[in-house]
Amino acid sequence: MAENTVKKIATRESYGNALVELGTRNPDVVVLDADLAEATKTGVFKKAFPDRHIDCGIAEGNMVGVAAGLATTGKIPFVSSFAMFAAGRAFEQVRNSVGYPHLNVKIGATHAGITVGEDGASHQCNEDIALMRTIPGMVVMCPADDVEAKAAVMAAAEYEGPVYLRFGRAACPVINDRPDYHFEIGKGTVVREGMDLTIVATGICVGNALEAAEMLAAEGVSAEVINICTIKPLDEDIIIKSAKKTGKIVTAEEHSVIGGLGSAVCDAVCKSYPVPVMKIGMQDVFGESGSAGALLEKYKLDGKGIYGQIKEFLENGLCTF
Repeated sequence: MAENTVKKIATRESYGNALVELGTRNPDVVVLDADLAEATKTGVFKKAFPDRHIDCGIAEGNMVGVAAGLATTGKIPFVSSFAMFAAGRAFEQVRNSVGYPHLNVKIGATHAGITVGEDGASHQCNEDIALMRTIPGMVVMCPADDVEAKAAVMAAAEYEGPVYLRFGRAACPVINDRPDYHFEIGKGTVVREGMDLTIVATGICVGNALEAAEMLAAEGVSAEVINICTIKPLDEDIIIKSAKKTGKIVTAEEHSVIGGLGSAVCDAVCKSYPVPVMKIGMQDVFGESGSAGALLEKYKLDGKGIYGQIKEFLENGLCTF
């Protein structure tokens, strides 16, 4: 399929649309936002259900506290803001008011990673997955496309307990639009079979990893690509099974290589089946202002960048065929 015919949708759009569908199904679903309803796309829920949308203003910690209170009454609150504010500014409230009592609060964090673009380093949250993984009992999900984002929101609403959902600002290709697609919390998916190495990716990097796999295939390298939406709990079985087949792993994420998907994968393989792992992501640096595409290219998180880093990994003498 030609690149210009691939359907692209930002997962923050998917979040807003899924909330409306949820609101129609379940009157207990309520949505809270921190004066960002237009950007987080919860405005569509506000329009459909104005009595179930609460704008808490620019007070993210208070918003999480309100959501915690609503959860104790049987409501299913979705807290919405940019990842930098939902996971960063409100971390203490998420930890103590939601995580510690294990309340049924869902956190919809949009504008994650460097694809926030021109808003710059202060708004580009590359630490949120690491932060949320450390909270006991917190489920952490980072969907790859529109189909998966909607499925993740629906699954989060059904799940009893705290959930962190990570969404992006930039439009990304729809890769899961197929009849046999099935979503389950805690389960990864092999989206491309391969024998020579395993690429474990999450979020926007799944589509980019598939691009990289195509480039590698042109050079005779068979890459298996695994889409991991649920980073916690991690599907260790699918990763270990692939590692036993290929003998080497590359992880790819629009997040710091410290504490994110790569760290979770390393924990899993070190425990069960040690193999060489290379982590592709933000290499202990802050982002900067620029277009989403330019930033992905600069930090080597686009298809070409992932391909180039994998080539170096394969040619450095540690991994050979």
